Amino acid sequence: MQIRIIAVGKIKESYLQEGIAEYEKRLRPYTKLQILEIPDEKRPLSATASVEARAMEKEGERIIAAIPLGSFVVALDPRGIIKSSEDFATTFRQWGLAGKSHICFLIGGDLGFAPAVLARSDERLSLSKMTFTHPIARFLLLEQIYRAQRINHGEPYHK
Repeated sequence: MQIRIIAVGKIKESYLQEGIAEYEKRLRPYTKLQILEIPDEKRPLSATASVEARAMEKEGERIIAAIPLGSFVVALDPRGIIKSSEDFATTFRQWGLAGKSHICFLIGGDLGFAPAVLARSDERLSLSKMTFTHPIARFLLLEQIYRAQRINHGEPYHK
């Protein structure tokens, strides 16, 4: 299975960069992983609603352009489905059985996703009812992908 994570913005915090790099390394035996960072749209701190909407649209255009053809697309969305780690592992197994070999996870910017991005998504997933920064969401997603792979391979993981 090939996994691409398309995320708006860069990871600035060194501790998160190190954690993300560790999970990228841990995932190498299980999957081909690619993380693609899309630049966030610059705007003034006191941007109007219309300026923010246009920024979200521009980020959305860049996200959609980065989705490989034939990918199954999962948008991380606070209004998405919440799954346990075991359910997430089962979902990965089902994707594989259904021939979905290219999975693309999307992490939006601070404004969220443009409607066109959500329309392009095949599924919406929420990591929690809590709110996380986008860099932490990237770290948590990688940890859960790794955990799902361990579960699916019958390997131990922390409950």
